[in-house]
Amino acid sequence: MRSIDALVSSLPEARVVTDPDVIDSYARDRTFVEPGKPLGVVLATSRDDVVTTMKWATEHRVPVVPRGGGTGLAGASVAGDGSVILSLARMNAIRELSPADEIAVVEPGVITADLDKAARAHGLMYAPDPSSYEISTIGGNLATNAGGLRCVKYGVTRDSALGLEVVLADGRVMDTGRRTMKGVTGYDLTGLFVGSEGTLGVITAATVRLRRAPAAPPATFAAEFGSLRDAGAAVSAIMAAGCQPSLMELLDRATLEAFDDWRNIGLEPATQAMLIGQSDATDSQAAVERMERLCMENGASFVAVSSSPQEAEELIALRRLAYQAKERLGACLVEDVCVPRSVLPDMITAIEATAARHDVKICTVAHAGDGNLHPVFIFDRGTAEPPAEVWAAADEIFTHALELGGTLTGEHGVGLLKRRWLALESGPVVTEIQQGIKAVFDPLGILNPGKAIWPDTSGTLTNP
Repeated sequence: MRSIDALVSSLPEARVVTDPDVIDSYARDRTFVEPGKPLGVVLATSRDDVVTTMKWATEHRVPVVPRGGGTGLAGASVAGDGSVILSLARMNAIRELSPADEIAVVEPGVITADLDKAARAHGLMYAPDPSSYEISTIGGNLATNAGGLRCVKYGVTRDSALGLEVVLADGRVMDTGRRTMKGVTGYDLTGLFVGSEGTLGVITAATVRLRRAPAAPPATFAAEFGSLRDAGAAVSAIMAAGCQPSLMELLDRATLEAFDDWRNIGLEPATQAMLIGQSDATDSQAAVERMERLCMENGASFVAVSSSPQEAEELIALRRLAYQAKERLGACLVEDVCVPRSVLPDMITAIEATAARHDVKICTVAHAGDGNLHPVFIFDRGTAEPPAEVWAAADEIFTHALELGGTLTGEHGVGLLKRRWLALESGPVVTEIQQGIKAVFDPLGILNPGKAIWPDTSGTLTNP
């Protein structure tokens, strides 16, 4: 405890928390993974707090686990034994918002929805919008390269990140990137840090791109299908036709049943899938009508186009609450494989077959327009981790996604939960290079150790 006492004395009063109950509330994310026993929590309010913490951590060889809002679904911010949690939630200032340059400079604790709201006051928007946008932070979005509902048109977080202010493991401060829309000076360090899950440095500010907000509310449709495969085929047809939706979300029968039990949405017995799409183009109504026709041509039993912005918001709210609806059913292992859009129907079929083969309840939603599926495995609460049949089903789904040319994670990150499959996708050369990059930025290995780039070769999930 002498080393944590030295940190307490180095920071302003009340910056460091050592109460075990409070520490525990910061040591977890939204997964089932049990944390270790951290030494304490730093409640940073400035870059200087982060610099002091990292200099102390380097001197005393103490692991540091950066943390945003704790909404992660991969275990990337779960704290291990003897670590210090570095909470950035109180660094929540929008330092600058420039309508002329269409950029904002924000601290990592800014809530994603708050930045979008501030931009909307100037006729702009912040495009990335993960389903947790009302509680997730920009720093966490950057750390995992989060996607969201609008990424089918506007891209993921990396596509909106222009530059970063980063505190390195030894406390040095580095600025990456730029304020301009273009720039190719040197290596793309901004892109390297986005998605690095806190293993290379601590982001203390970001310059992000804003975009012009649509002049009118987007047009929205909801289509019901008698099979998931038909819904997937409709998505492929819509994207192939060049409709350019701004949102294209898929919900399976199990997810819709969870909603129906919770909110009584009047689910029809024959409905096996629902597709929700939007267009925010200048000809949005015509675009949605075209998507409506393509849904009907690909087996939709019913398609409704929203008649008002309020009705559209209710449909989108249904999608955003998908995880909460599933949490009511039991403990959740949430995954997010991504496959090429052309094989989306094949991946959907594989998930259904895997669920039946292993007798595992899987609720699937998808950012269908970019092939990013979220199969959520439901299991009994109170167990330390998912039972063997859930892991077997997950293994099958991940392996099939890779066989289809996909990836283990589209937006949630590797964290702790996907380490056991990491070597299947990365391979030995990629793993060696990534660990070499890690050594350049963090030679002592104190930044979020064991996360993101470290395959779990034991075949079992272990606490950090």
